[in-house]
Amino acid sequence: MDIAVVGAGSYGTALAKLLADKGHAVTLWCRSPDRAAAIAATRRNDAYLPGFELPASVDVTADLAAAVAGKPIVLGVTPSHAVRDVLGRAARHLDPDAIVVNASKGLEEGTLDRIDQIYSDVLPAPLAARACFLSGPTFAKELAERRPSAIVVASADLAAAEAVQRAFSTDRFRVYTSDDVIGVQIGGALKNVVAIAAGMSDGLDFGLNARAALITRGLAEISRIGVRLGAHPLTFAGLSGMGDLVLTCSGELSRNRQVGLALGRGDKLDDIVGRTNMVAEGVKTTRAAHELAARLDVRAPIADTMYAVLYEGLAPARAVETLMTRALKHERE
Repeated sequence: MDIAVVGAGSYGTALAKLLADKGHAVTLWCRSPDRAAAIAATRRNDAYLPGFELPASVDVTADLAAAVAGKPIVLGVTPSHAVRDVLGRAARHLDPDAIVVNASKGLEEGTLDRIDQIYSDVLPAPLAARACFLSGPTFAKELAERRPSAIVVASADLAAAEAVQRAFSTDRFRVYTSDDVIGVQIGGALKNVVAIAAGMSDGLDFGLNARAALITRGLAEISRIGVRLGAHPLTFAGLSGMGDLVLTCSGELSRNRQVGLALGRGDKLDDIVGRTNMVAEGVKTTRAAHELAARLDVRAPIADTMYAVLYEGLAPARAVETLMTRALKHERE
């Protein structure tokens, strides 16, 4: 099968390799023509996924129209803030029978839209209706290393989700289906906010008890927001909820956790962001989560506190004190 992968960051490159290793013909779109030419020549993406060679069946291009035209599956893996622009430009070149799959995680700043809502704006209605949303506990490096992983693909169109499940599943990459488009996206987006908090706690050397508390209360917070939006509560006990949250809060490959660790050790946010070419989605998502919770009138103390740290200058040590000394509540509140 011909598959387009739109976005040549670490995750997009790893998924392109995974799909090519399975036997698909993959076209990998890279925004930068110079980088696309370098990847095509060397068969490596050393800027984002060093140490791995792309199979010959991966064609690399900076021509977006050529990348997506005629492809039965188009997989979007851009940073969430680029989805509206990139998929909007790709839309008129898509095959009318294509399945568009999203692997980006985040909420759009300003609108607070989920990616399915962005798709409804930029894609033809039939394509938006059968779009699929991929999420779960998967680090790019481990996918490239062919370590066993599991993920979930959600769609309102079960046939589309099952088609993606068959196309993507391998002996090392197990794909489950879901019909909870909202829940799968909210879990994937908001866990990055909690991961920054957990990393910050570890950077302050507050210990494993504190990290476990943040993960658990973070899941409760994510679930409250998701359920208010119409998600199924049990989705948050699954791969795109607890699974992705635990990985991102505790795995050393997590960019969001690394941001938190650096904050806890006293680094400034601008310095942290400036010294990496990788996108830590949680930095932007924290603002969106804080605003979304306020819009929904849902309590989100972790998102609110992390917003204060990232955007209002609250000291990390003071942030933990703020969370620990809030009014006492029942656990299910």
